[in-house]
Amino acid sequence: MNFGLNFVLIASIMMVFGIMMVPGNILAETSQNSVTVTPIDEKLSLEKTTITMNISQENTLPWAAVSGAVSDHVNGYPAIIQFYKGGEPVHVAQVDVKEDGSYEYKFRARSVDLSTGEVTNIFEGQHTIKISIVVHNQNELI
Repeated sequence: MNFGLNFVLIASIMMVFGIMMVPGNILAETSQNSVTVTPIDEKLSLEKTTITMNISQENTLPWAAVSGAVSDHVNGYPAIIQFYKGGEPVHVAQVDVKEDGSYEYKFRARSVDLSTGEVTNIFEGQHTIKISIVVHNQNELI
């Protein structure tokens, strides 16, 4: 890989870590993330970023978010965000990628029934999140 592509991949990784982190409640593990770029054809590639999110049982906030940015995305293709727990899919979302390459998905992590006071932790524990975005192919060999 050339320097420019390495820089783009590192910048993409850094931006994808935009998981809303709430101290002690929701934590994105940045040491176990990975980014792969797979060519689709001579013009397009699929950039997949895998991150780990951990939501504590003591979480008191109702919302969390996955956000980030990718450079050189292809207009008209959404970001696909998949949540897995224990290797099993538990949630999937599709969000638009803005012109500047940014995206954001807000989701409810905790719910409270106001009539009974019953708390439901929708997302709790460790989750693997896979983010897939179509980008322009940077590999000159294809």
